[in-house]
Amino acid sequence: MASRPEGRAPVIAVILAILAAACNALSSVLQRRAARTAPESDAFKLSLMWDMMRKPVWLGGIGALIGGFLLQASALNFGTLALVQPLLITELPFTMVIIWLMYRVKLNRNVWLAIISVTVGLAVLLASARPGGGHKAPTPGDWAIITVICGGIAAYLIGMARVTRGSHRAALLGTASGLGFAFTAALMKESTRLFDTEQAEVLTAWPVYAMVAAGIFSVYVLQNALQSGNLVVVQPTLNVTDPVASIALGVGLFGESIRLGAWVLLELLGVALIFFGSVRLAQSPQIRQDDLMGPKE
Repeated sequence: MASRPEGRAPVIAVILAILAAACNALSSVLQRRAARTAPESDAFKLSLMWDMMRKPVWLGGIGALIGGFLLQASALNFGTLALVQPLLITELPFTMVIIWLMYRVKLNRNVWLAIISVTVGLAVLLASARPGGGHKAPTPGDWAIITVICGGIAAYLIGMARVTRGSHRAALLGTASGLGFAFTAALMKESTRLFDTEQAEVLTAWPVYAMVAAGIFSVYVLQNALQSGNLVVVQPTLNVTDPVASIALGVGLFGESIRLGAWVLLELLGVALIFFGSVRLAQSPQIRQDDLMGPKE
């Protein structure tokens, strides 16, 4: 593969990642609109996916999701996991703008302040941590350990979600899907690395098929999250978990580093802002009532 201009690669990665975030935001809104028509009895059943596949609005959401996936893969081909994944936090502001444009829903000042708090907190966390490096090639042992850890956490979150209802279930499943998408992004990064070095064997490499499987599983969990609760519950948990988990995966798999020392204070400030915004969102009327996008059919 031809080498990329080093100066332009990060810029291209940033543009592609922001476009991916916009596609993901549109996908979330459209999928949530479709998921609200599904009966609660469909939760955790394959019939939920069958019902969704017969809805044009859901298919539009999946189309936007595929577009976001391709843009994200392209961004990861030009930039590092630590650069691309944090940029996907712009999905949350994009989501709120799309909701306003499509449904003319008025969001009060408290909701906007909560969303800003979550977004700024995550930005402070990632900017102060400033993950870098990432020249290590993961070994099969690294992948085995990370898979067990991620699988165990996801299984715990899903297990807890099965015995809860409403916003709590949506938050747990949103977190699980965020972890799943972070793991998918790590596999995507590994696949793009293999494509650069071993193009002839890439279609026989296990990370490609593991990426597809992890992506499908994450989408399935996300459908249940969207079917269980409000978009404003699901979106922040998804947007917080994905970049934070991606940083951890970048450190564990690709040898990336984060700043410690005095920078930990700023990182803790970022976590505090995320927590504050999440609590305010949980207390907002939009969550306590039903949904931003109209009555459930």
